[in-house]
Amino acid sequence: MLSARISKESGDESAELADEIERQLLRSLRQHNIQSRNEAIVLKATSKDGQLLGGVTASTSYGWLLLKVLWVDEKARGSGLGSELLNAAETEGRRLDCHGAWLDTSNPQAYEFYLNRGYETFGTLENKASQHPANHCRWFMKKEL
Repeated sequence: MLSARISKESGDESAELADEIERQLLRSLRQHNIQSRNEAIVLKATSKDGQLLGGVTASTSYGWLLLKVLWVDEKARGSGLGSELLNAAETEGRRLDCHGAWLDTSNPQAYEFYLNRGYETFGTLENKASQHPANHCRWFMKKEL
């Protein structure tokens, strides 16, 4: 067996290392599996004065658009910006030959947001009342593009 030292990373270096690990995994997968396009997507919404109001990060793999993060600043919530960002990400996914989109969320308001935009639940992870945090739920959702 190969001798290796395992250590925990923290701080700014951990984010860079996480990106490198993901790049290496995707490179390895491309060598051994039939792939469609693997692309990273980062979209932002800014005010007229350049202030960040929201954004979405996503990636594509095997014909699926994975929505990783969708965030809208509190002062811009309810304005339709979240829907605009989601639509823009889905449009980019279609452009990159994705046939579907998927995500996960543990926020009940976000869950309703996605349900109202055509996403359906395909799985859940639920904590029992005796587990911490009690009754927490993570929904896994998908939508055809």
